[in-house]
Amino acid sequence: MGRLAIAPGMPGGKMKEAAAMAQRIYIIEDDVALRTELAHVLELSGFAVGVYEGSWADTAARALAAEPDCIVLDLKLPGADGHSICRDIRANSSVPILMLTSSESEFDEVMAMNLGADDYVTKPYRPAVLLAHLQALLRRSAGPAADMTMRHKGVTLNIGAGTVSFGDRTAELTRNELRILQTLMRNPGVVVPRSEIMCALWESDAFIDDNTLTVNVNRLRKTLASLGVPDDFLVTRRGVGYAV
Repeated sequence: MGRLAIAPGMPGGKMKEAAAMAQRIYIIEDDVALRTELAHVLELSGFAVGVYEGSWADTAARALAAEPDCIVLDLKLPGADGHSICRDIRANSSVPILMLTSSESEFDEVMAMNLGADDYVTKPYRPAVLLAHLQALLRRSAGPAADMTMRHKGVTLNIGAGTVSFGDRTAELTRNELRILQTLMRNPGVVVPRSEIMCALWESDAFIDDNTLTVNVNRLRKTLASLGVPDDFLVTRRGVGYAV
């Protein structure tokens, strides 16, 4: 996913333009090395990443202008108070806030939570641990499923409604068709292994007839074809998996 640096003077800088389908994470961190590493980890995990660069004036306003799905906020910033930024963000938005700090003070943690932070991770942290906190926070704060849509190559998947659209045509999906297409569209351009898709369908790839997945994928192909979606939208990588 692309990275968007929000610098002073850059109007709005809406992260939606960076990656329309990906969840958007905005990082407020003064340590360049940590900021770069975290952005890289998040990008590898499929997130669109925005980073704040420049002076720390109007930090909260600029973060909210980026319209992120979650803000990762360092508590200790040069010339700025992370608690104050957290309070200002919360006063204007319910966007989830994950606070980072090198302090192990219980007071700092309690104060951050009281000011509106949703979670708290202490430095130094392992990237996998922070990512797990972030993903859990996003799951808890997810809006109604009816508002969840994904788009790729002109195909729109409405997860809440269980429908797929192309042009002016719309079709209802079966449960399995929905989960297959959702799994593939979460990973555009990437070949998703058959085992991963089977786990998405049945919570396991054990004791499942491999042909069952093939039948379900073929049904999805027919549904997409009925809407006029090009045949090469859903690609088979024989012996490996599928991609869109």
